Formats: sequence, structure tokens, C-alpha cells
Amino acid sequence: MKNIVIFCGAGMSSSLLVTKVREAAKKANLECNINAYSLMLAESKAKDADCILVGPQVRLSVPKLKTQFPDKPIEVIDSEAYGLMNGMAVLKQAVRLIKQAKKAE
Repeated sequence: MKNIVIFCGAGMSSSLLVTKVREAAKKANLECNINAYSLMLAESKAKDADCILVGPQVRLSVPKLKTQFPDKPIEVIDSEAYGLMNGMAVLKQAVRLIKQAKKAE
């Protein structure tokens, strides 16, 4: 089971997105744990992630996250997918990141 972690400013703006991504994963028959958290919880919540996605509003945190978690694939969620709450697009982005990380190993 893959762990997809989404970080945003307070952890609330992504709650609807998480619901949409979970629905997309269910439709695609993918077993994933998908959760959103405040960026302030990165230290404790990112350690078990297979992939870290960051809300567009906190994109400036990516360099710090990459320093903190150099072994984790990290990317800003596509702004359009985030704005439209397109769960399938965000799921596809996460799956792509996880696959790229596996190839790099």
C-alpha cells in the first residue's frame, strides 16, 4: 500500500482534494493511504510517505522539504488540478512520482 501525503498551509484546504483523490484511487482499484496535513507537521508525517505532494499555495516550501527528505519524491500539485479538485489528475501525478522514484533506485 502506497502512502501519499499532501501538505498545505493549514491542512484544511486540501481536505476536499484528499476526498477526491481517495475516490479516484478507489475507482482505479489502487490501494493507497492518502492524507493531507499542515506543513507544520511535515517532520512527523512525511517520514512514511512514498510520495509528497505540496499545495500550490506553499510551493516555496519544496526546497526545504527536499533537504529534509532527500529520499522522498516531492512535487507541487499542478495548480489547475488543485483548483478544480481533480482527484484523478492528482492521483496520476502521485503515481508518476512513485514510479519515477522506483526507477531511480
